[in-house]
Amino acid sequence: MIPPGKPMTDDAAAQPRSPWLRRLPLIAIALVAAIGIFAFRDTLSFQTLAENRDRLIAFRDANYAATVAAFMAAYVAIVVFSLPGAAVATLTGGFLFSTFPGAAFNVCAATLGSIGIFQAARWGLGERLAARMKAGEGLVRRIKDGIDDNQWSMLFLIRLVPAVPFFVANLVPALVGVPLSRFAITTFLGIIPGTVILTSVGAGLGAVFAQGGTPDLGVMFQPRFLLPILGLCLLAALPLILKAVRGGKGL
Repeated sequence: MIPPGKPMTDDAAAQPRSPWLRRLPLIAIALVAAIGIFAFRDTLSFQTLAENRDRLIAFRDANYAATVAAFMAAYVAIVVFSLPGAAVATLTGGFLFSTFPGAAFNVCAATLGSIGIFQAARWGLGERLAARMKAGEGLVRRIKDGIDDNQWSMLFLIRLVPAVPFFVANLVPALVGVPLSRFAITTFLGIIPGTVILTSVGAGLGAVFAQGGTPDLGVMFQPRFLLPILGLCLLAALPLILKAVRGGKGL
């Protein structure tokens, strides 16, 4: 509550008075995500894509712009609500639009979805949860400490390293004060390598469907793809390594 006679700042005026109002977007995301896990776990699958491939291709050929818009909207929703099927969506982007511009559509949609959940988390959870995370332990605490010490390097690392779940990479930066612009830039650039690989796999699904097979998602761990990604991880971690060597605070 603002004391009598004290003017209200722009920031204070822009914030809802009730903390529940600030949490409504995040609560809505959590509810839709919970419903979606059960409602779409069998729908957003490779089998569904295989069964509807002819209709999708026909619709794309007749309505290319509408297909792009609908695809990106669906992809954004999948990321915002953490629904199952993100990998299938990436493959679909390659199947419908080839490696390029499919990879561009995938990267843009994934980035927009990430920004959506990032903003909801930052607006709704506030400093209290951030303080609890700071006092916590484990992977989230290590990521948080690393981001605090060197935001650019850690943000790129959590995007490039496959061991960090995508939703964690979206939520943790929101809780440690990462600026939106920095989050958006590192998300967009950091997901490009993995997205391009999966999109290229999706671009070859026509032959896979013809043979009645399933896509090999383990292709990302083949040396020809994994080694360049590891090289990018090393490049992103270089400032942290130099800081540790020079006696700075490490991870």
